[in-house]
Amino acid sequence: MDWGTELWDQFDTVERHTQWGLDLMDKYVKFVKERTEIEQAYAKQLRNLVKKHLPKRTTREDPESKFCQYQAFLQVVKELNDFAGQRELVAENLLTRICVEVAKYSQELKQERKSHLQEGRKAQQQLENSFKQLENSKRKFERDCREAEKAVLTAEKLDQDINATKADVEKAKQQANLRSHMAEESKNEYASYLQKFNHNQSQFYFLEMPQIFNKLQEMDERRTLRLKEGYCVFSETEQQVMPIIGKCLEGMKAAADVVDEKNDSQMLIELHKSGFERPGDMDFEDFSQPINRTSSDSSLGTPRGTLDGRLDPRLLVKSKGKRWPFSRKSKTVITEDFSHLPPEQRRKKLQQKIEQRNRELQKELDQRDALNKMKDVYQKTPQMGDPNSLEPKISETLGNIEKLRLEVQKCEAWLADAESRMLSNRPDSVTRYNRHLDHASALNNNNCSHDKDSLNTTHSDENQDALNQPIYTEFDDDFEEELTSPIGTCVALYQFEGSSEGTISMLEGEELGLMEEDKGDGWTRVRRSKGGEGYVPTSYLRVNLN
Repeated sequence: MDWGTELWDQFDTVERHTQWGLDLMDKYVKFVKERTEIEQAYAKQLRNLVKKHLPKRTTREDPESKFCQYQAFLQVVKELNDFAGQRELVAENLLTRICVEVAKYSQELKQERKSHLQEGRKAQQQLENSFKQLENSKRKFERDCREAEKAVLTAEKLDQDINATKADVEKAKQQANLRSHMAEESKNEYASYLQKFNHNQSQFYFLEMPQIFNKLQEMDERRTLRLKEGYCVFSETEQQVMPIIGKCLEGMKAAADVVDEKNDSQMLIELHKSGFERPGDMDFEDFSQPINRTSSDSSLGTPRGTLDGRLDPRLLVKSKGKRWPFSRKSKTVITEDFSHLPPEQRRKKLQQKIEQRNRELQKELDQRDALNKMKDVYQKTPQMGDPNSLEPKISETLGNIEKLRLEVQKCEAWLADAESRMLSNRPDSVTRYNRHLDHASALNNNNCSHDKDSLNTTHSDENQDALNQPIYTEFDDDFEEELTSPIGTCVALYQFEGSSEGTISMLEGEELGLMEEDKGDGWTRVRRSKGGEGYVPTSYLRVNLN
């Protein structure tokens, strides 16, 4: 019995089991490594290690406990409780033959497993693409059949209408023939895609996936056998130097001998076999029968299926079976220049990175200056030290400085690119909010009092929250004066809610009159077409001067 035959629909289970097996191997390697680290300690330390690796609760009900390789692992740990020796040679042999070799073998198995899983997902993607093509052709066939049926009914109705002209009848018949021809072509295309999909599906479930499952089974059995050998090495190493504890080692050897890779493979089948059958070929759904009916058919307006002329939903039902034995997983690739992030987040990340590198650069510069001063002191006072002894450290510091400068330049280039992209796209809302806060902070730091003219005559209370304070309160012109002519036009690139005193709301794409240009504070005075003037962020506008 093999996985490809018995576990054809249990890809996720096989994936978890193979991962669990590799984790168990890594766990065993870690276990032996820790054992070597405490080999020189007393028996109490060994017993603590056993206590650490023994499960804290009974595992008889866990599915993993049914595998002989896991049972053997638990037995090995229990036998270690009787060990009381301290042997550096044992630690060295265990480290070499298990920690190094088994860990290396585990890495090879991980790469092999990854390759098999990618092969399976690739086959799955190809089958899904074939299925999508089939669905599209079937929908097209169904649509063309309905159109053809409708054209035939129209032609028959005109043919029986005594008021219809011969030209209208001939035109309707030509249209019916054209629609019927299109339906026939769609039918042939649908049949072709159906045949192709059934062939691909048969290849997928009876050839490609069984081969992948069997490869995973063979890999897992090799891993189990290698783990079995690792258990044997664990005991054999002790036997070489500690014949006095042979009884304990015999127990470990017996636990290792119980491991049977075929038995564990069969156990996985017994635990997770579903018993489902593979999905059969999809049936051909013929939508062209209403077209081929003879003139002796009953009701002209009632197609086959229902009395009201609609197709029977049972004829259109889609069979849903278990076609995909595993699910896809997405993975985000993180890039060095943070291009995987949104523009604003990327800019902030780059700024943070530049600031961090500048701090490191400043630290290296300070260290260079300190070393140069120390070198000068040594040159002036040789008895305090040799100036040449500082040259390696100075060279290293200079190398670090050059490296950091290059990295800062690279990050600044990325930052410039990010900012240029942001100028050509809609800026993030956080940027707009920060500009508001920056402007409000600048105004709050101004100790001089100014006269304020506002469209809104209601002033804020003294105890009002700071976020509700006016963003812009200084104006060069009085809004109550006679309206002047705009000096240009502008278009709102983004929506803006002018909730603070002196600002005005605008909608995205709204055309505004330009009343006053930006004077360097980031705000522009505009007039709406339906009345009202106020300030809006300059970065939200596309300005055209007269």
